[in-house]
Amino acid sequence: MSDPEQFQGKCAAVRLGASAVAFRPELRSRILSHSSRALIAAMSLLVASTGAFAAAQAPAPAPPASDRITNPVAEFAGIDKITGRIITFDVYIDETVQFGALQVTPRVCYSRPDTEQPKTDSFVEVDEITLDRKIRRIFTGWMFAESPGLNAVEHAVYDVWLKGCKQKSDVPPPTAAKADTAKPKAQAAKPKAAAQPADAASEPADAAPEPDDTTNTN
Repeated sequence: MSDPEQFQGKCAAVRLGASAVAFRPELRSRILSHSSRALIAAMSLLVASTGAFAAAQAPAPAPPASDRITNPVAEFAGIDKITGRIITFDVYIDETVQFGALQVTPRVCYSRPDTEQPKTDSFVEVDEITLDRKIRRIFTGWMFAESPGLNAVEHAVYDVWLKGCKQKSDVPPPTAAKADTAKPKAQAAKPKAAAQPADAASEPADAAPEPDDTTNTN
């Protein structure tokens, strides 16, 4: 068979196949159904991939805020480097207590519930009574009970650090402020009875002098 005859035969076969598809509705429906399923599967895969990508790019939700507890009492520890004596004393919020030559005033004291990771911190102001009887601010900031060495007050003779926050104390609360605007003198730090025997307690330090006009201890 010559080449033109072969070409004509192929064209006739193609026309016959197309006619078979055109005149056989069930075959055409089967082809269209298969194509539709393939298209739907491809679209489903695309949607799933897009959703997974969006989920991966979305920022993680913020953890719930911890419920911190506001406490009325801050518990401190102090050491006299000369004698090596360490005492633990309680200070009410906004009360000033004197330990040696230092005056300690906590402003807030926060803790966490027992079900959460411990985190106890207090915002504290510490003043020093200098040799010439002046009051000088030496520390203002946060103290952390879990990391006492992070922001401890380091002094030539006395060191003070936070031990914890408490809801109540064996020490009676300070009396109500007087009507006048004069600053009351600081109370001397009193060691806990259980921590120190009565005969080992030293004499309390002298009450702090009134601050001069150029010093603010609040």
